[in-house]
Amino acid sequence: MPNDMTMDTDLILGEGPGQIVSDPASSPRMDLTPPLRQLPRHLSKRQKAAIIVRLLLAEGAEVALQDLPVSLQGELVHQMSTMRYIDRATLKSVIDEFVFEIEEIGLSFPGGLEDALSVLDGTISPATAARVRKMSGVQIAHDPWTSVSNTPVDQLLPLLEHESAEVSAVLLSKLKTSLAAELLGKMPGQRARKIAYAVSMTSTISPDVVERIGRSLAEQLGAQPPKAFEDDPSERVGSILNVSPATTRDEVLEGLDQEDNEFASAVRKSIFTFANVPDRVHPGDVPKITKDIDQSVLVTALAAATDELEIAARFILDAMSKRLAEQIREEMAELGIVKPAEGDAAMNQIIAQIRALETEGEITLILPDEDS
Repeated sequence: MPNDMTMDTDLILGEGPGQIVSDPASSPRMDLTPPLRQLPRHLSKRQKAAIIVRLLLAEGAEVALQDLPVSLQGELVHQMSTMRYIDRATLKSVIDEFVFEIEEIGLSFPGGLEDALSVLDGTISPATAARVRKMSGVQIAHDPWTSVSNTPVDQLLPLLEHESAEVSAVLLSKLKTSLAAELLGKMPGQRARKIAYAVSMTSTISPDVVERIGRSLAEQLGAQPPKAFEDDPSERVGSILNVSPATTRDEVLEGLDQEDNEFASAVRKSIFTFANVPDRVHPGDVPKITKDIDQSVLVTALAAATDELEIAARFILDAMSKRLAEQIREEMAELGIVKPAEGDAAMNQIIAQIRALETEGEITLILPDEDS
């Protein structure tokens, strides 16, 4: 009669998730035969990986296998299909080895250029990332539509203007609705209607074609030459003129009107001076603006605001508390006439404070084309 202990007494991972099959030979009767020592089997790295994945899935863990290359996913599936049962000693040995290797890792780095660029996203400029890709000759490996979707509207618009209506329709379909609507609104009506109609024909397009289109668009965006300045030229000129003396600002704008009327118009839209305060600032934001400005600076600026600037001075005073406004008016009367240079410097401090609060998100300026 064969000894009962010659039967399989190991822990077996069955085919169902988390299923455990216990010792089939176990029974309540007394068995004094000494147990046999089970030695772990020798397994390949692929087999060990399959065991760990199977165990994690059995325990209900979420394993992001889709992040692996397709070839490795296929190898894992093939390996798991060839395996059946794992004894207890082998399972424990694989787990111990896995835990040891995980605990020994002090720091991990991405395994490729695109993964490294993803880790550095937001800390290096898009121009640097494009230059690194070009120098390394590496094609975009991650989802190209992620890069395309994060591209500013002013860079996507030229793509829509030069690509076919069908390609443009795919591009709009892959973007957020708000971004697609903004792009469509910036295009000529006839072109916008043609692209909108082309969207209706994208229902049968295959995922492979969509991916190739996204990769082509991402490569075009990455091949654009890096810009030395991120902001528009009209905004840079406007920022300079914002803090320039009024006489200098008027002379420059007059000269720009003669040289390039369209550029001069764009510069005027980006200029924000003391005279624009009533049209661009909400009355409720005035206390936030003035609380951190030295009162002597405020008095100097308001006292110097004569002629067309007097409207801005009245606007600021009317938005203050009555007590503070009366106190400032008294100090303005005592100050008398202010030198133009001192008045311009004081007004520029107020404008700088408004700009700083806007950048910090403390206040929101009224856009020039909005109703005040």
